[in-house]
Amino acid sequence: MKILGIGNALVDILTNLESDSYFAEMGLIKGGMKLIEKDQLMKIIGLIEGMDSKLASGGSASNTISGLARMGVECGFIGKVGYDTYGNFYRDDLINNSVHPILTESDLSSGCAMCMITPDGERTMGTFLGAAATLHASDLNAEVFKGYNLLHVEGYLVQDHDLILSAFQMAKAAGLKISIDLASFNIIEGDLEFFQMLVRDYVDIVFANEEESYAFTHRQPEEAAQIIADQCEVAIVKTGSKGSIIRRKGEVVKVGIRKSNCIDTTGAGDLYAAGFLYGLINDLPLDKCGRIGSVLSGNVVEVIGPKMSNRRWDTIRTDVKTIIAE
Repeated sequence: MKILGIGNALVDILTNLESDSYFAEMGLIKGGMKLIEKDQLMKIIGLIEGMDSKLASGGSASNTISGLARMGVECGFIGKVGYDTYGNFYRDDLINNSVHPILTESDLSSGCAMCMITPDGERTMGTFLGAAATLHASDLNAEVFKGYNLLHVEGYLVQDHDLILSAFQMAKAAGLKISIDLASFNIIEGDLEFFQMLVRDYVDIVFANEEESYAFTHRQPEEAAQIIADQCEVAIVKTGSKGSIIRRKGEVVKVGIRKSNCIDTTGAGDLYAAGFLYGLINDLPLDKCGRIGSVLSGNVVEVIGPKMSNRRWDTIRTDVKTIIAE
């Protein structure tokens, strides 16, 4: 099985802050995600100079695809970067995580997600989309989709109707299943009818958290999962510390979380999706798919950023083998 991802190609700049006192000067609200322009990006970069920071290739779909690749799945990723140092880093980091990069380039600066992590493990983000936001339908090539079995998409892309429809139509023409992470409740609220059409007409697998599933259905998690599952093949509603609710036709499964020492929630939902999809493409029961998702998400919250060490991935793969063998 081969999985293709498409999303915003963002370089995560992950910084540990000693306190919340920096947010006012940065123009950010703790726990939130704000789209920023280049001047605000440069101001934040200046403020974190000398602090403990690291880079990682990021973006929701990219994180999921990288997780799948580390589990041994053959993967590719479609995105757009600039002709700059961050763009080169992004390409190299995908390759280092065993992902085939399918990147077009722009004269604009590469996108960056400034991710601030406070001592309580909460993340606060200022996102400069840059070149990532200029990925358009005209950048897609139907030939790229051939040979893959599933397309994974982040909900942020739905704001460009032409792009997402072109991607879905090319995927379906090539025989791919489609999974989507709804990604943001405010984007769903602003374009609900279009989201509903996509799920009804194109999408096979839907990932959502409580806020996103409520925005999509105006129902609480259990009922929301049922409503979404009536429109696609599989619906997964993540309920934070309570775990996840998974529905497929008349089947419903509830899966708990992996107990973790959480220091940073960056990538938790993305890695859950990676684990779940890994189980699904290997024809595992839904409860095992969810448990594998919980293993990956429970591990990534114990590190800074969405990428994990080779040693941790070795442990994850061992744990997953145990789940499969049960």
